[in-house]
Amino acid sequence: MADAFIVSAVRTAGGRRNGRLAGWHPVDLGAKVIDAALARAGVPGDAIDDVIIGCVTQAGEQSMHVGRHCVLASGLPQSVPAVTIDRQCGSSQQAIQFAATAVMSGVQDIVIAGGTESMTRVPMGSAMRSPEGSDPLPASIKDKYGVQAFSQFRGAEMIAKKWGFSRDMLDAYGLESQLRAQRATEAGAFDKEILPLTIRTAGGEEQHVVDEGIRWDASIEAMQGVKLLVEGGVITAATSSQITDGASAVIIASEKAVKEHGLTPLARIVSMTVTAGDPVVMLEEPLYATEKALKRAGMTLSDIDLYEVNEAFAPIPMAWAKYLDADPAKLNVNGGAIALGHPLGATGTKLMTTLIHGLKARGGKYGLQTMCEGGGIANVTIIEAL
Repeated sequence: MADAFIVSAVRTAGGRRNGRLAGWHPVDLGAKVIDAALARAGVPGDAIDDVIIGCVTQAGEQSMHVGRHCVLASGLPQSVPAVTIDRQCGSSQQAIQFAATAVMSGVQDIVIAGGTESMTRVPMGSAMRSPEGSDPLPASIKDKYGVQAFSQFRGAEMIAKKWGFSRDMLDAYGLESQLRAQRATEAGAFDKEILPLTIRTAGGEEQHVVDEGIRWDASIEAMQGVKLLVEGGVITAATSSQITDGASAVIIASEKAVKEHGLTPLARIVSMTVTAGDPVVMLEEPLYATEKALKRAGMTLSDIDLYEVNEAFAPIPMAWAKYLDADPAKLNVNGGAIALGHPLGATGTKLMTTLIHGLKARGGKYGLQTMCEGGGIANVTIIEAL
Protein backbone atom coordinates (compact mmCIF):
# COMPACT_ATOMS: atom_id res chain seq x y z
CA MET A 1 0.00 0.00 0.00
CA ALA A 2 1.17 3.54 -0.75
CA ASP A 3 2.62 5.79 1.95
CA ALA A 4 0.89 8.75 3.59
CA PHE A 5 3.00 11.66 4.79
CA ILE A 6 2.28 14.46 7.25
CA VAL A 7 3.55 17.65 5.62
CA SER A 8 2.29 20.24 8.10
CA ALA A 9 1.13 20.26 11.73
CA VAL A 10 -0.06 23.22 13.77
CA ARG A 11 -2.15 23.97 16.85
CA THR A 12 -3.35 26.90 18.88
CA ALA A 13 -2.22 27.37 22.44
CA GLY A 14 -4.99 26.16 24.73
CA GLY A 15 -7.36 28.57 26.42
CA ARG A 16 -8.96 27.96 29.81
CA ARG A 17 -12.74 27.91 30.15
CA ASN A 18 -13.88 31.54 29.97
CA GLY A 19 -10.25 32.45 29.37
CA ARG A 20 -8.13 34.01 26.66
CA LEU A 21 -9.81 32.25 23.71
CA ALA A 22 -13.37 32.73 24.92
CA GLY A 23 -13.89 35.50 22.36
CA TRP A 24 -13.03 33.24 19.44
CA HIS A 25 -15.82 31.45 17.56
CA PRO A 26 -14.90 27.75 17.16
CA VAL A 27 -15.36 27.99 13.39
CA ASP A 28 -12.82 30.80 13.21
CA LEU A 29 -10.40 28.79 15.36
CA GLY A 30 -10.70 25.91 12.91
CA ALA A 31 -10.30 28.21 9.91
CA LYS A 32 -7.15 29.78 11.32
CA VAL A 33 -5.35 26.43 11.80
CA ILE A 34 -6.40 25.32 8.32
CA ASP A 35 -4.90 28.46 6.80
CA ALA A 36 -1.75 28.12 8.91
CA ALA A 37 -1.29 24.46 7.97
CA LEU A 38 -1.59 25.35 4.29
CA ALA A 39 0.87 28.22 4.58
CA ARG A 40 3.43 26.17 6.49
CA ALA A 41 3.28 23.31 4.00
CA GLY A 42 3.18 25.51 0.93
CA VAL A 43 0.14 23.68 -0.43
CA PRO A 44 -2.22 25.57 -2.77
CA GLY A 45 -5.77 25.55 -1.51
CA ASP A 46 -7.21 24.15 -4.74
CA ALA A 47 -5.03 21.03 -4.31
CA ILE A 48 -6.93 19.92 -1.19
CA ASP A 49 -9.21 16.96 -1.88
CA ASP A 50 -11.06 16.95 1.43
CA VAL A 51 -11.13 18.35 4.96
CA ILE A 52 -12.00 16.14 7.95
CA ILE A 53 -12.76 17.99 11.17
CA GLY A 54 -13.26 16.40 14.58
CA CYS A 55 -15.70 18.01 16.99
CA VAL A 56 -17.38 16.35 19.96
CA THR A 57 -20.11 18.74 21.08
CA GLN A 58 -21.90 19.46 17.83
CA ALA A 59 -24.42 21.96 19.16
CA GLY A 60 -24.82 25.73 19.10
CA GLU A 61 -21.89 27.36 17.34
CA GLN A 62 -20.51 23.90 16.55
CA SER A 63 -23.69 22.59 14.95
CA MET A 64 -24.91 22.41 11.35
CA HIS A 65 -21.62 20.94 10.02
CA VAL A 66 -18.80 22.80 11.75
CA GLY A 67 -16.23 21.21 9.42
CA ARG A 68 -17.78 22.76 6.34
CA HIS A 69 -18.09 26.08 8.14
CA CYS A 70 -14.36 25.98 8.95
CA VAL A 71 -13.63 25.61 5.24
CA LEU A 72 -15.96 28.48 4.32
CA ALA A 73 -14.34 30.73 6.94
CA SER A 74 -10.83 29.83 5.77
CA GLY A 75 -8.89 30.81 2.69
CA LEU A 76 -9.75 27.53 0.96
CA PRO A 77 -11.85 27.66 -2.21
CA GLN A 78 -15.53 26.94 -1.52
CA SER A 79 -15.16 23.96 -3.88
CA VAL A 80 -13.19 22.07 -1.20
CA PRO A 81 -15.49 19.59 0.59
CA ALA A 82 -15.47 18.79 4.29
CA VAL A 83 -16.90 16.36 6.80
CA THR A 84 -17.39 16.60 10.56
CA ILE A 85 -16.75 13.48 12.65
CA ASP A 86 -17.22 12.47 16.27
CA ARG A 87 -15.21 9.68 17.84
CA GLN A 88 -15.41 11.49 21.16
CA CYS A 89 -11.97 12.50 22.51
CA GLY A 90 -10.26 10.76 19.60
CA SER A 91 -12.20 12.63 16.91
CA SER A 92 -9.30 14.40 15.24
CA GLN A 93 -6.96 11.44 15.71
CA GLN A 94 -9.56 9.49 13.76
CA ALA A 95 -9.58 12.34 11.25
CA ILE A 96 -5.88 11.66 10.71
CA GLN A 97 -6.53 7.98 10.22
CA PHE A 98 -9.40 8.57 7.78
CA ALA A 99 -7.26 11.07 5.85
CA ALA A 100 -4.30 8.69 5.73
CA THR A 101 -6.54 5.84 4.61
CA ALA A 102 -7.86 7.94 1.71
CA VAL A 103 -4.33 8.84 0.67
CA MET A 104 -2.88 5.35 1.09
CA SER A 105 -5.72 3.84 -0.94
CA GLY A 106 -5.06 6.25 -3.80
CA VAL A 107 -8.55 7.76 -3.64
CA GLN A 108 -7.23 11.19 -2.63
CA ASP A 109 -3.83 12.93 -2.64
CA ILE A 110 -3.99 15.76 -0.07
CA VAL A 111 -6.37 15.84 2.88
CA ILE A 112 -6.52 18.18 5.86
CA ALA A 113 -7.32 16.51 9.19
CA GLY A 114 -8.09 18.70 12.17
CA GLY A 115 -10.37 19.54 15.02
CA THR A 116 -11.94 22.48 16.78
CA GLU A 117 -13.68 22.80 20.13
CA SER A 118 -14.71 25.78 22.19
CA MET A 119 -15.65 24.26 25.53
CA THR A 120 -16.39 27.76 26.80
CA ARG A 121 -18.92 28.71 24.13
CA VAL A 122 -20.32 25.21 23.60
CA PRO A 123 -20.11 23.48 27.01
CA MET A 124 -19.57 19.74 27.20
CA GLY A 125 -22.92 17.96 27.26
CA SER A 126 -24.79 20.73 25.42
CA ALA A 127 -25.94 18.37 22.69
CA MET A 128 -27.64 16.09 25.25
CA ARG A 129 -29.94 18.82 26.52
CA SER A 130 -32.05 19.20 23.40
CA PRO A 131 -34.85 18.38 23.44
CA GLU A 132 -35.34 18.70 27.17
CA GLY A 133 -35.40 15.35 28.92
CA SER A 134 -33.96 13.39 25.99
CA ASP A 135 -31.69 10.43 26.75
CA PRO A 136 -29.08 9.04 24.34
CA LEU A 137 -29.25 5.62 26.02
CA PRO A 138 -32.35 3.49 25.39
CA ALA A 139 -33.47 0.86 27.89
CA SER A 140 -31.87 -1.86 25.75
CA ILE A 141 -28.38 -0.52 26.50
CA LYS A 142 -29.10 0.34 30.14
CA ASP A 143 -30.40 -3.14 30.81
CA LYS A 144 -27.55 -4.81 28.93
CA TYR A 145 -24.81 -3.02 30.88
CA GLY A 146 -26.62 -2.44 34.15
CA VAL A 147 -26.19 1.34 34.11
CA GLN A 148 -28.39 4.39 33.82
CA ALA A 149 -25.59 6.32 32.11
CA PHE A 150 -21.97 5.81 31.09
CA SER A 151 -19.58 7.92 33.17
CA GLN A 152 -15.96 8.69 32.39
CA PHE A 153 -15.48 9.80 35.99
CA ARG A 154 -16.67 6.43 37.28
CA GLY A 155 -14.56 4.62 34.69
CA ALA A 156 -11.44 6.54 35.70
CA GLU A 157 -12.03 5.69 39.37
CA MET A 158 -12.50 2.01 38.46
CA ILE A 159 -9.17 2.03 36.61
CA ALA A 160 -7.37 3.69 39.52
CA LYS A 161 -8.71 1.03 41.87
CA LYS A 162 -7.95 -1.86 39.50
CA TRP A 163 -4.33 -0.79 38.97
CA GLY A 164 -3.70 0.14 42.60
CA PHE A 165 -3.18 3.89 42.22
CA SER A 166 -3.57 5.94 45.39
CA ARG A 167 -4.45 9.61 45.69
CA ASP A 168 -0.80 10.39 46.44
CA MET A 169 0.38 8.56 43.32
CA LEU A 170 -2.10 10.42 41.13
CA ASP A 171 -1.16 13.78 42.67
CA ALA A 172 2.52 13.08 42.00
CA TYR A 173 1.73 12.27 38.37
CA GLY A 174 -0.39 15.41 37.98
CA LEU A 175 2.36 17.58 39.41
CA GLU A 176 4.90 16.06 37.03
CA SER A 177 2.63 16.88 34.08
CA GLN A 178 2.58 20.50 35.21
CA LEU A 179 6.34 20.64 35.73
CA ARG A 180 7.06 19.10 32.34
CA ALA A 181 4.74 21.59 30.66
CA GLN A 182 6.44 24.45 32.48
CA ARG A 183 9.91 23.30 31.44
CA ALA A 184 8.83 22.72 27.83
CA THR A 185 7.23 26.15 27.59
CA GLU A 186 10.22 27.93 29.11
CA ALA A 187 12.57 26.07 26.75
CA GLY A 188 10.51 27.06 23.70
CA ALA A 189 9.55 23.47 22.90
CA PHE A 190 6.09 24.54 21.68
CA ASP A 191 7.14 27.64 19.75
CA LYS A 192 7.24 26.00 16.32
CA GLU A 193 3.92 24.19 16.71
CA ILE A 194 1.77 27.00 18.13
CA LEU A 195 -0.09 29.43 15.89
CA PRO A 196 -0.26 32.88 17.53
CA LEU A 197 -3.80 34.21 17.82
CA THR A 198 -4.75 37.82 18.41
CA ILE A 199 -6.89 38.32 21.50
CA ARG A 200 -8.35 41.40 23.15
CA THR A 201 -7.55 42.05 26.79
CA ALA A 202 -8.10 44.92 29.19
CA GLY A 203 -4.64 46.16 28.23
CA GLY A 204 -5.27 45.98 24.49
CA GLU A 205 -4.53 43.38 21.83
CA GLU A 206 -2.09 40.55 22.59
CA GLN A 207 -0.85 37.38 20.93
CA HIS A 208 -2.00 34.19 22.61
CA VAL A 209 1.00 31.87 22.39
CA VAL A 210 1.22 30.05 25.76
CA ASP A 211 -1.07 27.27 26.95
CA GLU A 212 -3.25 28.93 29.54
CA GLY A 213 -3.86 25.80 31.60
CA ILE A 214 -0.32 25.54 32.96
CA ARG A 215 -0.26 26.10 36.73
CA TRP A 216 2.97 28.02 37.21
CA ASP A 217 2.62 27.79 40.99
CA ALA A 218 1.94 24.06 41.03
CA SER A 219 3.14 22.18 44.09
CA ILE A 220 2.38 18.88 45.75
CA GLU A 221 0.79 20.78 48.64
CA ALA A 222 -1.56 22.57 46.23
CA MET A 223 -2.38 19.26 44.51
CA GLN A 224 -3.24 17.66 47.83
CA GLY A 225 -5.58 20.52 48.69
CA VAL A 226 -7.91 19.97 45.73
CA LYS A 227 -11.16 18.24 46.65
CA LEU A 228 -12.10 14.83 45.29
CA LEU A 229 -14.44 14.62 42.29
CA VAL A 230 -16.24 11.61 43.76
CA GLU A 231 -16.67 10.99 47.47
CA GLY A 232 -14.48 8.08 48.48
CA GLY A 233 -12.51 8.28 45.22
CA VAL A 234 -8.94 9.32 44.44
CA ILE A 235 -9.24 11.63 41.42
CA THR A 236 -9.44 15.43 41.60
CA ALA A 237 -9.65 18.26 39.08
CA ALA A 238 -5.87 18.54 39.45
CA THR A 239 -5.42 14.99 38.14
CA SER A 240 -7.95 15.37 35.33
CA SER A 241 -7.69 17.00 31.91
CA GLN A 242 -8.58 20.66 31.77
CA ILE A 243 -11.63 22.05 29.99
CA THR A 244 -10.03 23.90 27.09
CA ASP A 245 -10.70 25.91 23.94
CA GLY A 246 -8.52 25.28 20.91
CA ALA A 247 -8.01 23.97 17.39
CA SER A 248 -5.36 22.04 15.47
CA ALA A 249 -4.71 20.65 12.01
CA VAL A 250 -2.34 18.47 10.03
CA ILE A 251 -2.05 17.91 6.29
CA ILE A 252 -1.73 14.37 4.93
CA ALA A 253 -0.25 13.94 1.46
CA SER A 254 0.59 11.12 -0.94
CA GLU A 255 4.07 10.56 -2.34
CA LYS A 256 2.77 11.80 -5.68
CA ALA A 257 1.53 15.05 -4.13
CA VAL A 258 4.78 15.53 -2.21
CA LYS A 259 6.73 15.39 -5.47
CA GLU A 260 4.25 17.38 -7.53
CA HIS A 261 4.05 20.29 -5.06
CA GLY A 262 7.60 20.13 -3.72
CA LEU A 263 6.44 19.42 -0.17
CA THR A 264 8.67 18.54 2.77
CA PRO A 265 7.35 15.57 4.76
CA LEU A 266 7.58 15.85 8.55
CA ALA A 267 6.54 12.27 9.24
CA ARG A 268 5.26 9.08 7.64
CA ILE A 269 2.22 7.18 8.91
CA VAL A 270 3.51 3.74 9.91
CA SER A 271 0.45 2.08 11.40
CA MET A 272 -3.14 2.89 12.38
CA THR A 273 -5.40 0.93 14.71
CA VAL A 274 -8.76 1.47 16.36
CA THR A 275 -10.34 -0.98 18.82
CA ALA A 276 -13.24 -1.05 21.25
CA GLY A 277 -13.88 -2.71 24.61
CA ASP A 278 -15.83 -2.29 27.83
CA PRO A 279 -18.04 0.84 27.63
CA VAL A 280 -18.49 0.97 31.40
CA VAL A 281 -14.82 1.04 32.41
CA MET A 282 -14.54 2.86 29.07
CA LEU A 283 -11.11 4.49 29.40
CA GLU A 284 -8.89 1.41 29.63
CA GLU A 285 -8.94 0.50 25.95
CA PRO A 286 -5.67 2.30 24.98
CA LEU A 287 -3.78 -0.44 26.84
CA TYR A 288 -5.09 -3.21 24.62
CA ALA A 289 -5.29 -1.12 21.45
CA THR A 290 -1.58 -0.31 21.78
CA GLU A 291 -0.71 -3.97 22.25
CA LYS A 292 -2.60 -4.82 19.07
CA ALA A 293 -1.15 -1.88 17.14
CA LEU A 294 2.42 -2.83 17.95
CA LYS A 295 1.80 -6.44 16.94
CA ARG A 296 0.26 -5.37 13.64
CA ALA A 297 3.21 -3.06 12.95
CA GLY A 298 5.75 -5.76 13.82
CA MET A 299 7.20 -3.53 16.51
CA THR A 300 7.74 -3.53 20.25
CA LEU A 301 7.39 -0.59 22.60
CA SER A 302 11.18 -0.42 22.83
CA ASP A 303 11.20 0.64 19.16
CA ILE A 304 9.19 3.76 20.02
CA ASP A 305 11.09 6.92 21.00
CA LEU A 306 8.17 9.01 22.32
CA TYR A 307 4.62 8.23 23.44
CA GLU A 308 1.70 10.67 23.63
CA VAL A 309 -1.04 9.12 25.76
CA ASN A 310 -3.88 11.54 26.40
CA GLU A 311 -4.20 12.52 30.04
CA ALA A 312 -7.99 12.45 30.23
CA PHE A 313 -7.40 11.42 33.86
CA ALA A 314 -4.08 10.55 35.47
CA PRO A 315 -4.91 6.83 35.90
CA ILE A 316 -5.13 6.35 32.13
CA PRO A 317 -1.48 7.01 31.12
CA MET A 318 -0.37 5.51 34.43
CA ALA A 319 -2.21 2.23 33.78
CA TRP A 320 -1.01 2.28 30.15
CA ALA A 321 2.59 2.62 31.24
CA LYS A 322 2.25 -0.07 33.92
CA TYR A 323 0.55 -2.58 31.63
CA LEU A 324 3.04 -2.12 28.79
CA ASP A 325 6.10 -1.61 31.02
CA ALA A 326 6.68 1.71 29.26
CA ASP A 327 9.60 4.02 29.94
CA PRO A 328 8.17 7.01 31.88
CA ALA A 329 10.91 9.21 30.45
CA LYS A 330 9.33 8.80 26.98
CA LEU A 331 5.74 9.40 28.08
CA ASN A 332 4.15 12.83 27.53
CA VAL A 333 7.59 14.40 27.79
CA ASN A 334 6.28 17.97 27.48
CA GLY A 335 3.37 17.45 29.84
CA GLY A 336 -0.13 16.39 28.93
CA ALA A 337 -3.77 17.38 29.13
CA ILE A 338 -3.64 17.79 32.90
CA ALA A 339 -1.46 20.85 32.33
CA LEU A 340 -1.95 21.74 28.66
CA GLY A 341 -5.66 21.06 28.33
CA HIS A 342 -7.95 18.78 26.36
CA PRO A 343 -10.03 20.61 23.73
CA LEU A 344 -11.96 17.40 22.99
CA GLY A 345 -12.37 17.19 19.21
CA ALA A 346 -9.12 19.09 18.60
CA THR A 347 -6.92 17.00 20.90
CA GLY A 348 -6.05 14.24 18.42
CA THR A 349 -4.31 16.50 15.90
CA LYS A 350 -3.00 18.62 18.80
CA LEU A 351 -1.17 15.62 20.25
CA MET A 352 0.08 14.60 16.81
CA THR A 353 1.49 18.09 16.30
CA THR A 354 3.30 17.91 19.64
CA LEU A 355 4.53 14.38 18.94
CA ILE A 356 6.03 15.32 15.56
CA HIS A 357 7.81 18.38 16.91
CA GLY A 358 8.96 16.45 19.97
CA LEU A 359 10.53 13.71 17.87
CA LYS A 360 12.32 16.24 15.70
CA ALA A 361 13.63 18.18 18.69
CA ARG A 362 15.05 15.01 20.26
CA GLY A 363 16.25 13.31 17.10
CA GLY A 364 13.77 10.47 17.64
CA LYS A 365 12.50 8.20 14.88
CA TYR A 366 9.23 6.57 15.93
CA GLY A 367 6.33 8.04 17.89
CA LEU A 368 3.11 6.49 19.18
CA GLN A 369 -0.10 8.34 19.99
CA THR A 370 -3.16 6.91 21.70
CA MET A 371 -6.16 8.15 23.62
CA CYS A 372 -9.18 6.82 25.46
CA GLU A 373 -12.56 7.67 23.99
CA GLY A 374 -16.19 7.62 25.05
CA GLY A 375 -17.88 4.26 24.56
CA GLY A 376 -14.73 2.27 25.35
CA ILE A 377 -12.89 2.99 22.10
CA ALA A 378 -9.21 3.82 21.49
CA ASN A 379 -7.15 4.92 18.49
CA VAL A 380 -3.44 4.23 18.08
CA THR A 381 -1.30 5.93 15.45
CA ILE A 382 2.40 5.17 14.94
CA ILE A 383 4.53 7.58 12.92
CA GLU A 384 8.11 7.80 11.68
CA ALA A 385 9.71 11.24 11.88
CA LEU A 386 11.49 12.28 8.66
